[in-house]
Amino acid sequence: MSAYPGGMDVLKAVVTVIAIAGVGILGFFGPRWLMTQADNQPDNSGAVCDLLNDTCQWTQQGNDWDARLVKNGVQAEGTEYRLTVSTDRNLPRLLAVLRGESMYLGEYPVPMTRAGVAPDGSSQLWKARFTAPFCTTDPEMTWRIDLQQAVDMKPQMPVKLTFEAEGRG
Repeated sequence: MSAYPGGMDVLKAVVTVIAIAGVGILGFFGPRWLMTQADNQPDNSGAVCDLLNDTCQWTQQGNDWDARLVKNGVQAEGTEYRLTVSTDRNLPRLLAVLRGESMYLGEYPVPMTRAGVAPDGSSQLWKARFTAPFCTTDPEMTWRIDLQQAVDMKPQMPVKLTFEAEGRG
């Protein structure tokens, strides 16, 4: 027998109140904390280059890179784009990952195909064709393209490659 009658009931009530308060606090502050954590991650905040209007050029770890994006016509799914990347770095594979910059619509891997040697004769040439997903509420969407050597590698690019995609209007 307990020294205090109803002592277990009081203890259960206190634990329940603490658990409910904890869930409430986590629900209120949790998203803010997560957003703060995400904001503290590196975001490739170096130079920004608009791939549709410029040939983006940068040097990374002693290797030269060029990237260019052109519209390749409008299909039923939306505007098709053609991405071309050249680098003097010897890569076994290259992956472009499409990420929403103006709003989050997910991440879309775009496998790139080795297309031979670049016109300069010393660089590998990589190409890919893709259709950028579009938002149904906002016909114009800014996307970022991160280049990766493998699916699980996080990009550490000194330049942010962006472009504004048009929806189906």
